[in-house]
Amino acid sequence: METIVLYPSPGMGHVIAMVELAKFILRRRPSTAIAVLIAPPSFNTGSTAAYIRRISATVPSITFHHLPQVTVHDFSSFPSMESVIFHVLRRSNDAVRRTLEQISASAAVSAFIIDFFCPSLAIAKELRIPTYYFITSGACILAFFLCLPEIDETTTESFRDMNTSLNVPGIPAIVPAKDMILPLLDRDSSDYDDFVKFSFDLVKSDGIIVNTFENLETKALRSIREGKCNPGGRTPPVYCVGPLLDSDGHHGGDNECLRWLDGQPERSVVFLCFGSLGLHSAEQLREIAGGLERSGERFLWVVRSPPTADPRKRFEPPPPPELERLLPAGFLERTKDRGFVVESWAPQVAVLNHGAVGGFVTHCGWNSVLEAVCAGVPMVAWPIYAEQKMNRVVMVEDMKLAVSMEAAADGFVAAAEVERRVKEVMEAESEVRKVVEVMCQEAKAAVSDGGSSIAALEKLLDLWTSRGK
Repeated sequence: METIVLYPSPGMGHVIAMVELAKFILRRRPSTAIAVLIAPPSFNTGSTAAYIRRISATVPSITFHHLPQVTVHDFSSFPSMESVIFHVLRRSNDAVRRTLEQISASAAVSAFIIDFFCPSLAIAKELRIPTYYFITSGACILAFFLCLPEIDETTTESFRDMNTSLNVPGIPAIVPAKDMILPLLDRDSSDYDDFVKFSFDLVKSDGIIVNTFENLETKALRSIREGKCNPGGRTPPVYCVGPLLDSDGHHGGDNECLRWLDGQPERSVVFLCFGSLGLHSAEQLREIAGGLERSGERFLWVVRSPPTADPRKRFEPPPPPELERLLPAGFLERTKDRGFVVESWAPQVAVLNHGAVGGFVTHCGWNSVLEAVCAGVPMVAWPIYAEQKMNRVVMVEDMKLAVSMEAAADGFVAAAEVERRVKEVMEAESEVRKVVEVMCQEAKAAVSDGGSSIAALEKLLDLWTSRGK
């Protein structure tokens, strides 16, 4: 039986995108055996365990192989969440090798698809398994990573010290160096070294699979395929198979916030949610509340507890938020007729696809961007971590899918700015709304019969099938 092995990093968004790729493969080739390697995290990655249990129960063709847990005893010694992930996945390499050998002993592995955090390319090459990187971000981020080795070799400065903009082929927008992917800002950090190594490994793979679609990022994809991002070097084939979204998330179940949305007028609610790991300080939460109250707009807001001050616990799940203590006195009572505050989590895909939602304040995580595009909802871009500042530049300046939430130098956003941007994104006839609605149709076309993403996946599946013969 044809077997495909997938290996996501532990983050919630990465696991969902990889599993949705597996489900996409099964819809086109139902007889394929899918194995997903999971490195169980000892830190907060969102609700991955519950998600994996749900998939195991509903999609029996996907088998999860849980690798031994790598325990992290002292989080304070790691500069970022990314450095923890790289550490855990490096320590998992021996288990990855053993698992691949076990699977290969009883089945022909036609492809090994790995997340960009996974340092397993050399293992797969030794085992002669065709290996593909899966980019859970967009093609613009891929273009940057293909350029990174040359940037690394031609400069000695850290990105945080560069008073300049980055010239990345295929990204027409000007990307300030200060908006670089956060773990890459310091050239002397282990994070920087890990990402540079990934960039060198990227071009050694058999191909690159991207969670995007052709008409969303035409300029970046053209530059990548023409070799402009890796001049003088090899660029592997690139396959765009998105948008890959949580296909079960449209339902949301019997959720209180969805029932509340049922009672709101069409396109009247702005939704605020900042990803599975996005946290704000108590002071910032009060400013958001002030801006929402002054805006007069209807809102649905997911609130999480502020980050802990204890460095040993900073990657652990936060406790439930104490709303009465965190938000301004009387805020919940004063806004109860037009606002709904949710503690910690909401069914984001179902919310965005609800007819009452007309705008989305987002942290610019790529899954969230694609979910909003597919729902036809314009965005306010408020990046918090990872590659989100780069995403914002592209979303606002190039794709025209969002307006930008402007922050002070320390990242703090005032209530007046929240008020202004919430009002702006909720304008009924805005240019951003028109662009998003057009791109929504393009996204649907990409994954419909004859669409570009189905064609790309079919090309891959035919290639893997021919190798297995």
